[in-house]
Amino acid sequence: MNDFFYHAASDEHKRKERAKARELRASQWWRQQIGPGICHHCGEKFDKKELTMDHLTPVARGGGSTKNNVVPSCKACNTKRGAKMDVELNGYLETSVRNTTTQ
Repeated sequence: MNDFFYHAASDEHKRKERAKARELRASQWWRQQIGPGICHHCGEKFDKKELTMDHLTPVARGGGSTKNNVVPSCKACNTKRGAKMDVELNGYLETSVRNTTTQ
């Protein structure tokens, strides 16, 4: 990952936001979000127990555990995203596709 664009959040921030995420996962609001069973990223349908909470701006990058920053995600999409922002992931995927088609 390019360190020029990456600013890691403090351990204290990560600890606080992970605690907030645990509370949010226990909320009625989150149950409504995962109810349809649709992954925000790939659009595939999953059993709601298979969906994870994905932070659009990752906690490791300073993001918060707030309703406007979390989405239901399948494990594969959440793992693929890691601590990347959408713009980094999209650029990475475009580069990967371009490199595999020119080989």
